[in-house]
Formats: sequence, structure tokens, C-alpha cells
Amino acid sequence: MILCCGEALIDMIPNKTLDGQEAFVPHSGGAVFNTAIALGRLGRSTALLSGVSTDLFGAQLDAALGQSGVGTQYLIRSDLPTTLAFVKLENGHAKYAFYDENTAGRMIAAAALPVVQSDVGALFFGGISLACEPCADTYATLLERDGGRRAVVMDPNIRPGFAPDEQRYRARLMAMLAQADMVKVSDEDLAWILPEQDGLLSQARALQALGPAVVLVTKGAEGAIGVLPGGETVEVAAEPAEVVDTVGAGDTFNAGVMARLDEQGLLTKEALRQLAPDALKLALAHGARVAAITVARAGANPPWATEL
Repeated sequence: MILCCGEALIDMIPNKTLDGQEAFVPHSGGAVFNTAIALGRLGRSTALLSGVSTDLFGAQLDAALGQSGVGTQYLIRSDLPTTLAFVKLENGHAKYAFYDENTAGRMIAAAALPVVQSDVGALFFGGISLACEPCADTYATLLERDGGRRAVVMDPNIRPGFAPDEQRYRARLMAMLAQADMVKVSDEDLAWILPEQDGLLSQARALQALGPAVVLVTKGAEGAIGVLPGGETVEVAAEPAEVVDTVGAGDTFNAGVMARLDEQGLLTKEALRQLAPDALKLALAHGARVAAITVARAGANPPWATEL
């Protein structure tokens, strides 16, 4: 099983009423939630570990997980409210306003963490959960406690605006990255993580030197690059798509890569540290393919395996 660890929230997506007035429609979302949904739809054994409210939006998130085959046994439930993210689309790209103070997802504490069962072979971390305290410290504790024997995949999705103390955020994130086996970053993420390095490949290799065996770099319409344990690189082009919006594109890409590696028995700590170029290229191509379907329709709506 792949256990996705991080936020589940409600994206308030702009729309119009029948008489033309501005409105927002609540869609289940969150970076880590989206990755879990995509993995479930791609037929992988998956569960979500997150703080989820008992309010009406929490019930919506719970139902959406079940409908996509994602396990809910690791949800930490409370009567605190659900995080809301109001979305503004500009030329198909999403900008967000988050309402996250004292929410069920943000306030989870290490003492509430469930026991991770032996059938969990991989942990995935990412999203705003790595920036917002106290949950960021809780996920760091989870990684320290349960990451040693399992494959650890991270998408840091750098959001310094969510961290009032950037120094604490950077120190925690760098410690987590050092424990990861595979990390996916954008070029913007790399520039923030390693500002002293020049050039995308130099930055990616410097990140790899911190601990991860495999570093993936996404470049939007220019595709993605993978840096392997031995230093070799592989590259795939982006799949052609008529972009409706980019909501959930990176999350679906992560799921596609992990799903293909998992299908091949390669989503383990040992296998990732010996990964062959052909295997990584196949996984990157799969990630690009499923992400292309997501960007071609509104919102984070990952494809089912039957659509591929």
C-alpha cells in the first residue's frame, strides 16, 4: 500500500449561477488528497493519512476517497472545521486564498498519529502540510518514525508564504528531504531550496547529494527530467493536451510515476536506490500521460485506469 500523508481540503472553484452571478462550487481537493485519489483511480492500493473534519465538507472528502478506492482507515477525525481554498483562475492557472486557521487538517498532533501497518510499503509527503504548523511538525515526526523501512517519496511544493518562520520551515523541510528516496520538484522549488546553485541540473544533483536517490524535475509544457542514483539523466516530453486548467496536474503526475513504479515492484527503498534508466523513463512517461488528461478537464479530476 502507498500511504499518502498530507492535506485534504475543499477547493472553492469559481463558476456562475444560471442568472450569471459569480459563485463558488466546493470541490474535494488538496495536493496530497489529489495524489491519493489519482493512485486509487489508477488501481493501486492506497490510503490517506490526514486530519479530516466531521463537518459537512469532511463528509464530502470522506465520500470522495471511498468513491475512488482510497482507504480512510488512517484519517484523524475531529470537529474542527475543514480548510477552504478559494481559487481564482488566470489564463488557466490557479491562484489560491486559503482559510486554514485552527482547522482539522492543520491542527493534528503527533500524539494522534495512528500506527502504520506492515502492509504500507511507501509513504508520500507533500503540499502545504509541510509548511503549516503544527501539522508540518507532525508529518516530520511521522517520517522520522516510519520512513526508515519504507520507500519515501516527497513533493515539497514550496510554499514559504504559509510559513511565518521561514528559517524553521527550511530546516524542517531540508531534514525531511534528506530522508526521502525520491523527490519531485519544479524548477521554482529548486531555486528556493538551493539558491546558491546555478542551473537546473546542478541544482537537481545538489539536492540528490543531500540524500534522495532519485530527483524528478517537472518543467510544465517542456516535460520532465529524472536524475538517477548513478547520476544518469532521462527526459520525457509533455503529452500534448488542450489545457482547461492546471489544477491537480503535478499531483496527478506524482501518482502516475508512483503507480508505474509500484506496478513493476520498484516502489521500495532498495529498488529506488538501484533504479535503471529505462524503468524511470517509463514511469515519467506514465506520469506525463495521466497529467495530460487532468489538465484537459476542469479541476483536479484524475483519470481512471480504464481511460488510459
